[in-house]
Amino acid sequence: MPSRQFLVFLGVGLICALVDVGLMQWLILMRVHYLGAASAGFALAMGLNFFLHARWTFAAPMRPRAALRFGAVVGVNYLLTMALVSLSASLIDSALVGKLAALPLIALIGFGFSKHWVFR
Repeated sequence: MPSRQFLVFLGVGLICALVDVGLMQWLILMRVHYLGAASAGFALAMGLNFFLHARWTFAAPMRPRAALRFGAVVGVNYLLTMALVSLSASLIDSALVGKLAALPLIALIGFGFSKHWVFR
């Protein structure tokens, strides 16, 4: 059975995913290039993600060191997300499919590193 902390992590992740995908899709509708739209959605969601995980998931103070470590994890997740978004946009003309494919991968990476490195 998953731990309470992991379930809270998933709940926060769902909220952030809705913000991320929602902003990306809205910006694409506004004719923003899919990479810019995906980047904007990712950036807004990651800021919210750090705040909510520090407060709710890991009950940790928001220290500069944790923010820097979180930024490193986000950087890896960003590159993974952009690769999948670009791949799906070029292969099937859908940035959304790549974004949705990236979400579970970045969630697993994010939880592991957040628990054992960022907020420890």
